[in-house]
Amino acid sequence: MFEKPYRALVLGATGAIGHAFVQAFQADAHCTHVETISRSAQGFDLLDAETIRQQAQRCQAMGPFDVIIDATGALTLEGVGPEKSLASVQEDVLLRQFHLNAIGPLLALRHFSPLLASGPSIYAKLSARVGSISDNQKGGWYGYRAAKAALNMYLQTAAIELQRKNPALRVVALQPGTVRSELSKRFTASLPNLLEPQESVAGMWSALRTLPAKAGASFVDHKGEPIDW
Repeated sequence: MFEKPYRALVLGATGAIGHAFVQAFQADAHCTHVETISRSAQGFDLLDAETIRQQAQRCQAMGPFDVIIDATGALTLEGVGPEKSLASVQEDVLLRQFHLNAIGPLLALRHFSPLLASGPSIYAKLSARVGSISDNQKGGWYGYRAAKAALNMYLQTAAIELQRKNPALRVVALQPGTVRSELSKRFTASLPNLLEPQESVAGMWSALRTLPAKAGASFVDHKGEPIDW
């Protein structure tokens, strides 16, 4: 579906993965325009619904877009990382995790999905394997796990609704792998074989390009392999 001219939009374009997606689109001769949105450049804030609406309104003139990538998200909030035990759970941190990693992205989907082109198109959001309930073997990370699980449910629910008008739309939860970035460096310093952002994005972009249309959302990793919800 991307072997003809297309337009792309990247939310969270200054993050490691978001920036790598922008570079991938800029390097693709078939991409005629890539629009970028970031907190640093436009004041886009997932904790502020009005800024989400304003940025979607601003982008209307640049659309419609054939692919929208939401590469936003955070693992550590105000210096507080994922909880390792029930004793570490804090109400305010849990609420902020949900707001930033689930509710904010849902509002982004609400306001940006009308900018998608009709016919074959993609709305993809970075998720995480830890958001899979069936794959949870280690426990811990209460807020982040639950927020990503909620995000996945939001994507599936929205896909059902949006595909009533456009059956060719693909809504995708993307697992980027363990990537070398500011988001993860506190937790990956001792891990071997970290993916560089460009490697992760190359895999995800390849998966998106070949992903068949289906009813509901897809949950896939950077190799294109499906993940159980």
